[in-house]
Amino acid sequence: MKVAVLVSGGGTNLQALIDAAAAGKLPHAQLCLVVSSRLGVYALERAKKADIPAQALPRREYPSKEAYSEALLRLLQEKGIEVIVLAGFLSVLSPAFCEAYRDRILNVHPSLIPAFCGDGYYGLRVHEEALRYGVKVTGATVHLVNEVTDGGRILLQRAVEVREGDTPETLQRRVMEQAEWVLLPQALEQVCAELAAK
Repeated sequence: MKVAVLVSGGGTNLQALIDAAAAGKLPHAQLCLVVSSRLGVYALERAKKADIPAQALPRREYPSKEAYSEALLRLLQEKGIEVIVLAGFLSVLSPAFCEAYRDRILNVHPSLIPAFCGDGYYGLRVHEEALRYGVKVTGATVHLVNEVTDGGRILLQRAVEVREGDTPETLQRRVMEQAEWVLLPQALEQVCAELAAK
């Protein structure tokens, strides 16, 4: 299955996918394209080092999420992309985009959905809220994407312990290492294997 990874920043989740592919853990997934919603992000460098075609499609150059989603959809369809991974991708996609790739878009979210998810919950904000509430366990969720923010069907989840003295930054790092980087390649392979079998 031809996979595109959509990014907006440093690309640590992209790196987890690149490493999994190099280790032979993604037999049904081929990382074919990386698209960034921002210029000059390190994720584009990671793609280049891994010999994956990569380009920026800056969100700010489009007047609306619909216009941006249309341009992105055209690009992905031109490249024959079959499955999409949102890996720290901070642009909201239109309902029409979600419909075009229904059950073929995966997102990793840094909490155990339904906790700390939905509009406005991304990045460090999720971990700040988890600590503010005093939860003892957090984690990450890989889910399918639909028109509701963080509302699609859950594929995989993994719990991560919250430790005394955690800061949002230390908690974020542990959730990435123990959950996000483990779950995302697993979920991608699972979805691609299922689609390939159809």
